[in-house]
Amino acid sequence: MLRETISVMRDFPRLHEIAAVLIRYGWGDAVRALGVANLLQRAGRILHWQTTSEIGQLDLPVRIRLALTELGPTFVKLGQVLATRVDVFPAPWIEEFERLHNQVPPVPFEAIRPELEKTWGRPVEGLFASFDPEPFAAASIAQVYRARLHDGAAVVVKARRPGILPKVEADLRILAHLARLLEMEMPDARRYHPLQIVSQLKRSLLRELDLVKEARNLEAFGRSFSCDDSLCAGVHIPRVYWDFCGENVNVQEELVGVPGTDLVRARLEGLDLKLLAARGADAVLKMILVDGYFHADPHPGNVIFLPGDRVGLLDFGMVGRVTDTRRDQLIDFLDALIHKSEKGMLNVLTQWAGHAEVDEEHLAYDLSEMVFGYDDLSLKDIRIGFLLSEITALMRDNHLSLPPDLALLFKAMITLEGLGHQLDPDFHLVDHLTPFVHRIMEDRYSPEALLRRGRRGLREMAEVVFGLPRDVARLFRQVRRGNFRVDLDLKRLDHFGVQLNRAANRLTMGILTASLVVGSSIIMTVEGGPELFGLPLFGLLGFLVAFFNSLWILVAIWHSGKE
Repeated sequence: MLRETISVMRDFPRLHEIAAVLIRYGWGDAVRALGVANLLQRAGRILHWQTTSEIGQLDLPVRIRLALTELGPTFVKLGQVLATRVDVFPAPWIEEFERLHNQVPPVPFEAIRPELEKTWGRPVEGLFASFDPEPFAAASIAQVYRARLHDGAAVVVKARRPGILPKVEADLRILAHLARLLEMEMPDARRYHPLQIVSQLKRSLLRELDLVKEARNLEAFGRSFSCDDSLCAGVHIPRVYWDFCGENVNVQEELVGVPGTDLVRARLEGLDLKLLAARGADAVLKMILVDGYFHADPHPGNVIFLPGDRVGLLDFGMVGRVTDTRRDQLIDFLDALIHKSEKGMLNVLTQWAGHAEVDEEHLAYDLSEMVFGYDDLSLKDIRIGFLLSEITALMRDNHLSLPPDLALLFKAMITLEGLGHQLDPDFHLVDHLTPFVHRIMEDRYSPEALLRRGRRGLREMAEVVFGLPRDVARLFRQVRRGNFRVDLDLKRLDHFGVQLNRAANRLTMGILTASLVVGSSIIMTVEGGPELFGLPLFGLLGFLVAFFNSLWILVAIWHSGKE
Protein backbone atom coordinates (compact mmCIF):
# COMPACT_ATOMS: atom_id res chain seq x y z
CA MET A 1 0.00 0.00 0.00
CA LEU A 2 2.74 2.43 0.82
CA ARG A 3 4.88 1.49 -2.24
CA GLU A 4 3.16 4.08 -4.43
CA THR A 5 3.05 6.80 -1.80
CA ILE A 6 6.59 6.80 -0.40
CA SER A 7 8.93 7.41 -3.30
CA VAL A 8 11.99 8.56 -1.41
CA MET A 9 13.96 5.48 -0.44
CA ARG A 10 16.09 7.38 2.06
CA ASP A 11 13.07 7.55 4.40
CA PHE A 12 12.97 3.75 4.74
CA PRO A 13 15.30 3.51 7.78
CA ARG A 14 13.28 6.14 9.64
CA LEU A 15 10.02 4.45 8.63
CA HIS A 16 11.34 1.20 10.06
CA GLU A 17 12.18 2.94 13.36
CA ILE A 18 8.68 4.43 13.58
CA ALA A 19 6.96 1.13 12.79
CA ALA A 20 9.12 -0.78 15.27
CA VAL A 21 8.32 1.69 18.09
CA LEU A 22 4.59 1.63 17.33
CA ILE A 23 4.58 -2.16 17.32
CA ARG A 24 6.48 -2.32 20.61
CA TYR A 25 3.86 -0.11 22.23
CA GLY A 26 0.94 -2.22 21.02
CA TRP A 27 0.07 -0.61 17.68
CA GLY A 28 0.95 -3.58 15.47
CA ASP A 29 -2.59 -3.86 14.10
CA ALA A 30 -2.51 -0.25 12.94
CA VAL A 31 0.87 -0.81 11.25
CA ARG A 32 -0.53 -3.87 9.46
CA ALA A 33 -3.73 -2.05 8.45
CA LEU A 34 -1.74 0.76 6.85
CA GLY A 35 0.38 -1.67 4.86
CA VAL A 36 3.61 -0.39 6.42
CA ALA A 37 4.57 -3.87 7.62
CA ASN A 38 4.20 -5.36 4.12
CA LEU A 39 6.35 -2.60 2.67
CA LEU A 40 9.14 -3.04 5.19
CA GLN A 41 9.11 -6.81 4.96
CA ARG A 42 9.33 -6.63 1.18
CA ALA A 43 12.30 -4.30 1.63
CA GLY A 44 14.00 -6.97 3.70
CA ARG A 45 13.39 -5.32 7.10
CA ILE A 46 11.86 -7.95 9.41
CA LEU A 47 9.67 -6.62 12.21
CA HIS A 48 9.05 -8.33 15.53
CA TRP A 49 5.41 -8.12 16.57
CA GLN A 50 5.68 -8.79 20.30
CA THR A 51 4.57 -6.25 22.88
CA THR A 52 6.06 -6.71 26.35
CA SER A 53 3.61 -7.59 29.09
CA GLU A 54 4.58 -4.48 31.10
CA ILE A 55 3.77 -2.17 28.17
CA GLY A 56 0.61 -4.11 27.33
CA GLN A 57 -0.78 -3.43 30.81
CA LEU A 58 -0.52 0.35 30.42
CA ASP A 59 -3.51 2.44 29.37
CA LEU A 60 -3.67 3.34 25.68
CA PRO A 61 -3.04 7.10 26.15
CA VAL A 62 0.03 6.33 28.28
CA ARG A 63 1.43 4.00 25.60
CA ILE A 64 0.90 6.68 22.96
CA ARG A 65 2.76 9.26 25.07
CA LEU A 66 5.69 6.90 25.63
CA ALA A 67 5.86 6.04 21.92
CA LEU A 68 5.82 9.73 20.90
CA THR A 69 8.55 10.52 23.43
CA GLU A 70 10.79 7.76 22.08
CA LEU A 71 10.27 8.83 18.45
CA GLY A 72 11.85 12.23 18.99
CA PRO A 73 11.21 15.96 18.42
CA THR A 74 8.73 15.77 15.54
CA PHE A 75 6.51 13.35 17.39
CA VAL A 76 6.86 15.16 20.72
CA LYS A 77 5.66 18.26 18.88
CA LEU A 78 2.84 16.20 17.34
CA GLY A 79 1.74 15.26 20.86
CA GLN A 80 1.85 18.91 21.92
CA VAL A 81 -0.30 19.84 18.92
CA LEU A 82 -2.72 17.04 19.81
CA ALA A 83 -2.88 18.46 23.35
CA THR A 84 -4.51 21.56 21.85
CA ARG A 85 -7.23 19.46 20.20
CA VAL A 86 -9.56 19.34 23.19
CA ASP A 87 -12.40 19.14 20.66
CA VAL A 88 -11.10 15.83 19.27
CA PHE A 89 -9.61 13.90 22.21
CA PRO A 90 -11.17 13.19 25.62
CA ALA A 91 -9.62 14.43 28.87
CA PRO A 92 -7.41 11.36 29.66
CA TRP A 93 -5.69 11.68 26.28
CA ILE A 94 -5.21 15.45 26.64
CA GLU A 95 -3.65 14.94 30.10
CA GLU A 96 -1.10 12.50 28.68
CA PHE A 97 -0.28 14.73 25.70
CA GLU A 98 0.29 17.65 28.09
CA ARG A 99 2.92 15.59 29.90
CA LEU A 100 5.09 15.54 26.79
CA HIS A 101 8.14 17.76 27.23
CA ASN A 102 11.01 18.66 24.99
CA GLN A 103 13.62 18.32 27.76
CA VAL A 104 16.40 16.08 26.44
CA PRO A 105 20.13 15.67 27.19
CA PRO A 106 22.10 18.57 25.65
CA VAL A 107 24.61 18.15 22.86
CA PRO A 108 28.12 19.56 23.51
CA PHE A 109 28.57 23.22 22.63
CA GLU A 110 31.47 22.31 20.30
CA ALA A 111 28.93 20.53 18.05
CA ILE A 112 26.86 23.72 17.80
CA ARG A 113 29.73 26.24 17.64
CA PRO A 114 30.56 25.80 13.87
CA GLU A 115 27.00 26.66 12.78
CA LEU A 116 26.85 29.68 15.09
CA GLU A 117 30.17 31.06 13.92
CA LYS A 118 29.15 30.48 10.31
CA THR A 119 26.03 32.58 10.93
CA TRP A 120 27.89 35.31 12.84
CA GLY A 121 31.04 35.29 10.70
CA ARG A 122 33.17 35.66 13.83
CA PRO A 123 34.31 33.49 16.76
CA VAL A 124 31.98 33.38 19.76
CA GLU A 125 34.68 34.87 21.99
CA GLY A 126 34.90 37.95 19.78
CA LEU A 127 31.18 38.70 19.98
CA PHE A 128 30.50 38.32 23.68
CA ALA A 129 32.24 39.58 26.79
CA SER A 130 31.38 36.22 28.37
CA PHE A 131 29.63 33.09 27.15
CA ASP A 132 28.67 30.08 29.30
CA PRO A 133 29.06 26.93 27.13
CA GLU A 134 26.84 24.93 29.49
CA PRO A 135 23.18 25.30 28.42
CA PHE A 136 20.70 26.13 31.18
CA ALA A 137 17.84 24.70 29.06
CA ALA A 138 17.96 21.96 26.44
CA ALA A 139 14.98 21.01 24.30
CA SER A 140 14.72 18.70 21.30
CA ILE A 141 14.85 21.61 18.84
CA ALA A 142 17.15 24.16 20.50
CA GLN A 143 19.44 24.80 23.46
CA VAL A 144 19.66 28.01 25.47
CA TYR A 145 22.88 29.58 26.79
CA ARG A 146 23.60 32.59 29.01
CA ALA A 147 25.97 35.27 27.74
CA ARG A 148 26.91 38.90 28.29
CA LEU A 149 27.51 41.52 25.61
CA HIS A 150 30.43 43.95 25.66
CA ASP A 151 28.07 46.73 26.80
CA GLY A 152 27.23 44.65 29.89
CA ALA A 153 23.74 43.53 28.78
CA ALA A 154 22.76 40.03 29.99
CA VAL A 155 21.35 37.96 27.12
CA VAL A 156 20.28 34.43 26.30
CA VAL A 157 21.41 32.69 23.12
CA LYS A 158 18.93 30.22 21.68
CA ALA A 159 20.69 27.89 19.22
CA ARG A 160 19.14 25.18 17.05
CA ARG A 161 20.52 21.67 17.46
CA PRO A 162 22.78 20.59 14.59
CA GLY A 163 21.43 18.13 12.01
CA ILE A 164 17.82 18.30 13.20
CA LEU A 165 16.30 19.70 9.98
CA PRO A 166 16.71 16.62 7.67
CA LYS A 167 15.25 14.29 10.32
CA VAL A 168 12.25 16.56 10.92
CA GLU A 169 11.61 16.88 7.18
CA ALA A 170 11.70 13.08 6.77
CA ASP A 171 9.31 12.66 9.70
CA LEU A 172 6.90 15.20 8.24
CA ARG A 173 6.91 13.42 4.85
CA ILE A 174 6.18 10.10 6.51
CA LEU A 175 3.44 11.56 8.72
CA ALA A 176 1.76 13.19 5.71
CA HIS A 177 1.66 9.83 3.87
CA LEU A 178 0.40 8.00 6.95
CA ALA A 179 -2.33 10.63 7.46
CA ARG A 180 -3.53 10.13 3.88
CA LEU A 181 -3.61 6.39 4.40
CA LEU A 182 -5.52 6.78 7.67
CA GLU A 183 -8.22 8.85 5.99
CA MET A 184 -8.41 6.41 3.08
CA GLU A 185 -8.20 3.04 4.82
CA MET A 186 -9.59 3.62 8.33
CA PRO A 187 -12.99 5.40 8.17
CA ASP A 188 -13.17 5.69 11.97
CA ALA A 189 -10.01 7.82 11.92
CA ARG A 190 -11.49 10.47 9.62
CA ARG A 191 -13.36 12.19 12.43
CA TYR A 192 -9.94 13.02 13.95
CA HIS A 193 -8.91 14.86 10.74
CA PRO A 194 -5.35 13.41 10.56
CA LEU A 195 -4.38 15.43 7.47
CA GLN A 196 -5.50 18.63 9.14
CA ILE A 197 -3.53 17.78 12.28
CA VAL A 198 -0.37 16.98 10.29
CA SER A 199 -0.74 20.25 8.37
CA GLN A 200 -1.05 22.14 11.67
CA LEU A 201 1.99 20.27 13.01
CA LYS A 202 4.06 21.11 9.93
CA ARG A 203 3.30 24.83 10.14
CA SER A 204 4.01 24.92 13.87
CA LEU A 205 7.22 22.89 13.68
CA LEU A 206 8.71 24.75 10.72
CA ARG A 207 8.00 28.05 12.50
CA GLU A 208 9.82 26.81 15.60
CA LEU A 209 12.78 25.58 13.56
CA ASP A 210 13.26 29.06 12.09
CA LEU A 211 14.50 31.05 15.08
CA VAL A 212 14.27 34.31 13.13
CA LYS A 213 10.48 33.89 13.13
CA GLU A 214 10.49 33.60 16.91
CA ALA A 215 12.53 36.81 17.05
CA ARG A 216 9.95 38.53 14.81
CA ASN A 217 7.18 37.31 17.13
CA LEU A 218 9.04 38.79 20.11
CA GLU A 219 9.38 42.12 18.36
CA ALA A 220 5.70 42.20 17.33
CA PHE A 221 4.54 41.50 20.88
CA GLY A 222 7.06 44.01 22.20
CA ARG A 223 5.49 46.73 20.01
CA SER A 224 2.01 45.70 21.11
CA PHE A 225 2.94 46.09 24.80
CA SER A 226 4.89 49.32 24.42
CA CYS A 227 1.79 51.46 25.11
CA ASP A 228 1.28 53.49 28.29
CA ASP A 229 -2.05 52.09 29.54
CA SER A 230 -2.47 49.67 32.44
CA LEU A 231 -2.70 46.61 30.17
CA CYS A 232 0.85 47.19 28.94
CA ALA A 233 2.47 48.48 32.11
CA GLY A 234 2.46 45.14 33.90
CA VAL A 235 3.90 43.06 31.02
CA HIS A 236 7.48 42.80 29.77
CA ILE A 237 8.55 41.17 26.50
CA PRO A 238 12.29 40.41 26.00
CA ARG A 239 14.19 42.68 23.64
CA VAL A 240 15.68 41.11 20.48
CA TYR A 241 19.31 41.74 19.44
CA TRP A 242 18.92 41.52 15.67
CA ASP A 243 22.65 41.80 14.89
CA PHE A 244 23.10 38.28 16.27
CA CYS A 245 19.98 36.57 14.83
CA GLY A 246 19.81 33.99 12.07
CA GLU A 247 17.68 31.03 11.01
CA ASN A 248 19.48 28.77 13.50
CA VAL A 249 20.03 31.24 16.37
CA ASN A 250 18.47 34.22 18.10
CA VAL A 251 19.73 36.41 20.92
CA GLN A 252 17.34 38.10 23.32
CA GLU A 253 17.31 39.92 26.60
CA GLU A 254 17.61 37.72 29.69
CA LEU A 255 14.70 38.24 32.09
CA VAL A 256 15.87 37.93 35.69
CA GLY A 257 13.11 37.19 38.17
CA VAL A 258 11.13 34.41 39.80
CA PRO A 259 10.12 31.46 37.56
CA GLY A 260 6.36 31.06 37.22
CA THR A 261 6.70 27.54 38.59
CA ASP A 262 8.17 28.72 41.94
CA LEU A 263 5.21 30.24 43.80
CA VAL A 264 6.85 29.71 47.21
CA ARG A 265 9.78 31.95 46.24
CA ALA A 266 7.38 34.50 44.72
CA ARG A 267 5.57 34.80 48.06
CA LEU A 268 8.85 35.02 49.99
CA GLU A 269 9.99 37.90 47.78
CA GLY A 270 6.78 39.78 48.53
CA LEU A 271 5.23 39.64 45.06
CA ASP A 272 1.47 40.28 44.81
CA LEU A 273 0.21 37.02 43.28
CA LYS A 274 -3.36 38.33 42.84
CA LEU A 275 -2.06 41.28 40.83
CA LEU A 276 0.21 39.02 38.79
CA ALA A 277 -2.74 36.73 37.95
CA ALA A 278 -4.84 39.72 36.89
CA ARG A 279 -2.08 41.24 34.76
CA GLY A 280 -1.30 37.94 33.07
CA ALA A 281 -4.96 37.34 32.25
CA ASP A 282 -5.49 40.85 30.88
CA ALA A 283 -2.32 40.55 28.78
CA VAL A 284 -3.38 37.30 27.09
CA LEU A 285 -6.96 38.52 26.55
CA LYS A 286 -5.58 41.70 24.97
CA MET A 287 -3.51 39.56 22.61
CA ILE A 288 -6.52 37.44 21.61
CA LEU A 289 -9.37 39.94 21.47
CA VAL A 290 -7.60 43.19 20.59
CA ASP A 291 -4.36 42.37 18.75
CA GLY A 292 -5.47 39.20 16.96
CA TYR A 293 -2.30 37.22 17.74
CA PHE A 294 -1.43 35.55 21.01
CA HIS A 295 1.07 33.50 22.97
CA ALA A 296 -0.32 30.00 22.42
CA ASP A 297 1.30 28.31 25.42
CA PRO A 298 1.02 30.54 28.54
CA HIS A 299 1.90 27.82 31.06
CA PRO A 300 3.98 28.59 34.21
CA GLY A 301 7.26 27.47 32.59
CA ASN A 302 6.94 30.29 30.05
CA VAL A 303 6.33 33.00 32.66
CA ILE A 304 8.80 35.03 34.77
CA PHE A 305 7.65 37.20 37.67
CA LEU A 306 9.64 40.44 37.63
CA PRO A 307 10.19 43.13 40.28
CA GLY A 308 7.30 45.61 40.49
CA ASP A 309 4.75 42.79 40.08
CA ARG A 310 5.34 42.64 36.35
CA VAL A 311 4.81 39.55 34.18
CA GLY A 312 7.57 38.52 31.76
CA LEU A 313 6.64 36.17 28.90
CA LEU A 314 9.08 33.72 27.30
CA ASP A 315 9.23 31.30 24.36
CA PHE A 316 7.26 32.78 21.48
CA GLY A 317 7.88 29.84 19.14
CA MET A 318 4.21 28.80 19.27
CA VAL A 319 1.99 31.77 18.40
CA GLY A 320 -1.67 31.72 17.40
CA ARG A 321 -3.36 34.17 15.05
CA VAL A 322 -7.02 35.19 14.84
CA THR A 323 -8.48 36.73 11.67
CA ASP A 324 -10.99 39.59 11.90
CA THR A 325 -13.82 37.26 10.87
CA ARG A 326 -12.82 34.65 13.42
CA ARG A 327 -12.46 37.31 16.09
CA ASP A 328 -16.03 38.53 15.43
CA GLN A 329 -17.27 34.93 15.70
CA LEU A 330 -15.33 34.48 18.92
CA ILE A 331 -16.79 37.66 20.43
CA ASP A 332 -20.30 36.51 19.49
CA PHE A 333 -19.62 33.14 21.05
CA LEU A 334 -18.19 34.61 24.27
CA ASP A 335 -21.09 37.06 24.50
CA ALA A 336 -23.55 34.17 24.16
CA LEU A 337 -21.50 32.22 26.71
CA ILE A 338 -21.56 35.06 29.24
CA HIS A 339 -25.32 35.54 28.78
CA LYS A 340 -26.00 31.75 28.63
CA SER A 341 -27.63 32.10 25.22
CA GLU A 342 -27.87 28.65 23.65
CA LYS A 343 -29.22 30.10 20.38
CA GLY A 344 -26.24 32.43 20.07
CA MET A 345 -23.81 29.58 20.76
CA LEU A 346 -25.59 27.34 18.25
CA ASN A 347 -25.26 29.95 15.48
CA VAL A 348 -21.50 30.27 16.04
CA LEU A 349 -20.87 26.52 16.43
CA THR A 350 -22.60 25.78 13.11
CA GLN A 351 -20.32 28.37 11.46
CA TRP A 352 -17.26 26.73 13.01
CA ALA A 353 -18.40 23.30 11.80
CA GLY A 354 -17.73 24.44 8.22
CA HIS A 355 -18.90 21.93 5.61
CA ALA A 356 -19.48 19.13 8.13
CA GLU A 357 -23.00 17.78 8.45
CA VAL A 358 -24.63 19.21 11.56
CA ASP A 359 -27.69 17.75 13.27
CA GLU A 360 -28.80 21.16 14.53
CA GLU A 361 -31.72 19.76 16.50
CA HIS A 362 -29.50 17.36 18.44
CA LEU A 363 -26.79 20.02 18.91
CA ALA A 364 -29.38 22.55 20.15
CA TYR A 365 -30.71 20.00 22.66
CA ASP A 366 -27.20 19.29 23.96
CA LEU A 367 -26.53 23.02 24.31
CA SER A 368 -29.78 23.57 26.22
CA GLU A 369 -28.86 20.71 28.58
CA MET A 370 -25.45 22.27 29.17
CA VAL A 371 -26.82 25.79 29.73
CA PHE A 372 -29.47 24.42 32.09
CA GLY A 373 -26.67 23.19 34.36
CA TYR A 374 -25.49 26.81 34.79
CA ASP A 375 -28.89 28.37 35.51
CA ASP A 376 -28.34 28.60 39.26
CA LEU A 377 -24.80 29.94 39.01
CA SER A 378 -23.90 33.59 39.08
CA LEU A 379 -21.57 34.88 36.39
CA LYS A 380 -18.56 35.06 38.70
CA ASP A 381 -18.93 31.37 39.61
CA ILE A 382 -18.60 30.18 36.02
CA ARG A 383 -15.20 28.74 35.16
CA ILE A 384 -14.52 29.60 31.53
CA GLY A 385 -11.94 26.84 31.13
CA PHE A 386 -14.34 24.17 32.36
CA LEU A 387 -17.13 25.59 30.19
CA LEU A 388 -14.90 25.58 27.09
CA SER A 389 -13.98 21.97 27.86
CA GLU A 390 -17.68 21.12 27.99
CA ILE A 391 -18.28 22.89 24.68
CA THR A 392 -15.47 20.98 22.97
CA ALA A 393 -16.68 17.68 24.45
CA LEU A 394 -20.17 18.50 23.15
CA MET A 395 -18.74 19.15 19.66
CA ARG A 396 -16.79 15.90 19.85
CA ASP A 397 -19.96 13.98 20.77
CA ASN A 398 -21.70 15.55 17.76
CA HIS A 399 -18.80 14.50 15.46
CA LEU A 400 -17.73 18.12 14.93
CA SER A 401 -14.27 19.60 15.34
CA LEU A 402 -12.99 23.10 15.95
CA PRO A 403 -10.89 24.83 13.30
CA PRO A 404 -7.18 24.45 14.27
CA ASP A 405 -6.75 28.15 15.10
CA LEU A 406 -9.66 28.05 17.54
CA ALA A 407 -8.51 24.78 19.07
CA LEU A 408 -5.19 26.47 19.86
CA LEU A 409 -7.00 29.51 21.25
CA PHE A 410 -9.34 27.48 23.47
CA LYS A 411 -6.35 25.56 24.81
CA ALA A 412 -4.54 28.84 25.58
CA MET A 413 -7.56 30.15 27.51
CA ILE A 414 -7.91 26.92 29.49
CA THR A 415 -4.17 27.02 30.33
CA LEU A 416 -4.47 30.71 31.27
CA GLU A 417 -7.31 30.07 33.70
CA GLY A 418 -5.36 27.20 35.28
CA LEU A 419 -2.34 29.49 35.79
CA GLY A 420 -4.58 32.19 37.28
CA HIS A 421 -6.01 29.74 39.82
CA GLN A 422 -2.51 28.66 40.85
CA LEU A 423 -1.64 32.28 41.63
CA ASP A 424 -4.99 33.29 43.12
CA PRO A 425 -7.57 30.75 44.40
CA ASP A 426 -10.27 33.43 43.96
CA PHE A 427 -9.29 34.11 40.33
CA HIS A 428 -12.19 34.18 37.84
CA LEU A 429 -11.29 34.55 34.19
CA VAL A 430 -14.85 35.62 33.39
CA ASP A 431 -14.31 38.79 35.49
CA HIS A 432 -11.50 39.81 33.13
CA LEU A 433 -13.21 38.53 29.98
CA THR A 434 -16.53 40.33 30.44
CA PRO A 435 -15.18 43.93 30.22
CA PHE A 436 -13.29 43.06 27.00
CA VAL A 437 -16.41 41.56 25.40
CA HIS A 438 -18.65 44.47 26.48
CA ARG A 439 -16.15 47.05 25.21
CA ILE A 440 -15.77 45.31 21.85
CA MET A 441 -19.54 44.88 21.46
CA GLU A 442 -20.05 48.59 22.19
CA ASP A 443 -17.38 49.52 19.65
CA ARG A 444 -18.91 47.17 17.10
CA TYR A 445 -22.31 48.89 17.23
CA SER A 446 -21.10 52.46 17.60
CA PRO A 447 -22.34 54.87 14.88
CA GLU A 448 -18.83 55.10 13.38
CA ALA A 449 -18.45 51.31 13.18
CA LEU A 450 -21.95 50.85 11.69
CA LEU A 451 -21.18 53.51 9.09
CA ARG A 452 -17.89 51.77 8.15
CA ARG A 453 -19.63 48.39 7.83
CA GLY A 454 -22.42 49.94 5.78
CA ARG A 455 -19.95 51.51 3.36
CA ARG A 456 -18.01 48.26 3.09
CA GLY A 457 -21.22 46.29 2.48
CA LEU A 458 -22.37 48.69 -0.24
CA ARG A 459 -18.95 48.53 -1.91
CA GLU A 460 -18.97 44.71 -1.87
CA MET A 461 -22.54 44.63 -3.19
CA ALA A 462 -21.62 47.02 -6.01
CA GLU A 463 -18.64 44.84 -6.93
CA VAL A 464 -20.92 41.79 -7.14
CA VAL A 465 -23.61 43.57 -9.20
CA PHE A 466 -21.22 45.24 -11.64
CA GLY A 467 -19.09 42.10 -11.93
CA LEU A 468 -22.05 39.80 -12.66
CA PRO A 469 -22.15 40.37 -16.46
CA ARG A 470 -18.42 39.70 -16.67
CA ASP A 471 -18.75 36.46 -14.67
CA VAL A 472 -21.72 35.24 -16.74
CA ALA A 473 -19.86 36.00 -19.98
CA ARG A 474 -16.81 34.09 -18.72
CA LEU A 475 -19.02 31.11 -17.77
CA PHE A 476 -20.62 30.96 -21.25
CA ARG A 477 -17.21 31.22 -22.95
CA GLN A 478 -16.00 28.22 -20.92
CA VAL A 479 -19.12 26.23 -21.90
CA ARG A 480 -18.69 27.06 -25.61
CA ARG A 481 -15.03 26.03 -25.53
CA GLY A 482 -15.77 22.80 -23.69
CA ASN A 483 -13.77 23.93 -20.64
CA PHE A 484 -16.68 23.81 -18.19
CA ARG A 485 -16.20 21.07 -15.63
CA VAL A 486 -17.51 19.89 -12.27
CA ASP A 487 -15.02 18.60 -9.68
CA LEU A 488 -16.12 15.79 -7.35
CA ASP A 489 -14.07 14.92 -4.28
CA LEU A 490 -14.65 11.21 -3.55
CA LYS A 491 -12.08 9.64 -1.23
CA ARG A 492 -13.02 6.05 -2.02
CA LEU A 493 -12.85 6.81 -5.75
CA ASP A 494 -9.22 7.83 -5.21
CA HIS A 495 -8.63 4.46 -3.57
CA PHE A 496 -10.31 2.72 -6.51
CA GLY A 497 -7.96 4.58 -8.84
CA VAL A 498 -4.96 3.37 -6.83
CA GLN A 499 -6.20 -0.23 -7.05
CA LEU A 500 -6.87 0.14 -10.79
CA ASN A 501 -3.39 1.56 -11.35
CA ARG A 502 -1.88 -1.36 -9.43
CA ALA A 503 -3.85 -3.88 -11.50
CA ALA A 504 -2.72 -2.17 -14.71
CA ASN A 505 0.90 -2.37 -13.54
CA ARG A 506 0.57 -6.11 -12.87
CA LEU A 507 -1.10 -6.66 -16.24
CA THR A 508 1.73 -4.75 -17.97
CA MET A 509 4.34 -6.84 -16.11
CA GLY A 510 2.49 -10.00 -17.13
CA ILE A 511 2.49 -8.98 -20.81
CA LEU A 512 6.19 -8.08 -20.65
CA THR A 513 6.96 -11.42 -18.98
CA ALA A 514 5.06 -13.32 -21.67
CA SER A 515 6.91 -11.35 -24.35
CA LEU A 516 10.24 -12.24 -22.71
CA VAL A 517 9.33 -15.93 -22.69
CA VAL A 518 8.34 -15.88 -26.38
CA GLY A 519 11.39 -13.83 -27.40
CA SER A 520 13.79 -15.97 -25.37
CA SER A 521 12.32 -19.15 -26.88
CA ILE A 522 13.01 -17.79 -30.36
CA ILE A 523 16.58 -16.81 -29.39
CA MET A 524 17.16 -20.35 -28.08
CA THR A 525 16.57 -21.71 -31.61
CA VAL A 526 19.08 -19.35 -33.27
CA GLU A 527 22.61 -20.62 -33.70
CA GLY A 528 25.65 -18.44 -33.03
CA GLY A 529 26.30 -15.72 -30.47
CA PRO A 530 27.64 -15.97 -26.90
CA GLU A 531 26.76 -19.06 -24.88
CA LEU A 532 26.60 -20.05 -21.19
CA PHE A 533 26.49 -23.71 -20.13
CA GLY A 534 26.03 -24.55 -23.82
CA LEU A 535 22.91 -22.38 -24.13
CA PRO A 536 22.45 -19.00 -25.85
CA LEU A 537 23.35 -16.35 -23.25
CA PHE A 538 20.63 -13.81 -24.18
CA GLY A 539 17.92 -16.44 -24.29
CA LEU A 540 18.98 -17.69 -20.87
CA LEU A 541 18.97 -14.14 -19.43
CA GLY A 542 15.49 -13.55 -20.88
CA PHE A 543 14.14 -16.69 -19.19
CA LEU A 544 15.82 -15.65 -15.91
CA VAL A 545 14.23 -12.17 -15.94
CA ALA A 546 10.84 -13.69 -16.88
CA PHE A 547 11.16 -16.11 -13.92
CA PHE A 548 11.76 -13.30 -11.40
CA ASN A 549 8.98 -11.20 -12.93
CA SER A 550 6.62 -14.15 -12.51
CA LEU A 551 7.64 -14.50 -8.86
CA TRP A 552 7.01 -10.77 -8.29
CA ILE A 553 3.52 -10.99 -9.84
CA LEU A 554 2.62 -14.08 -7.74
CA VAL A 555 3.81 -12.42 -4.49
CA ALA A 556 1.93 -9.19 -5.33
CA ILE A 557 -1.30 -11.11 -6.03
CA TRP A 558 -0.88 -13.10 -2.80
CA HIS A 559 -0.37 -9.91 -0.75
CA SER A 560 -3.36 -8.20 -2.40
CA GLY A 561 -5.55 -11.01 -1.10
CA LYS A 562 -4.43 -10.22 2.48
CA GLU A 563 -5.05 -6.44 2.29
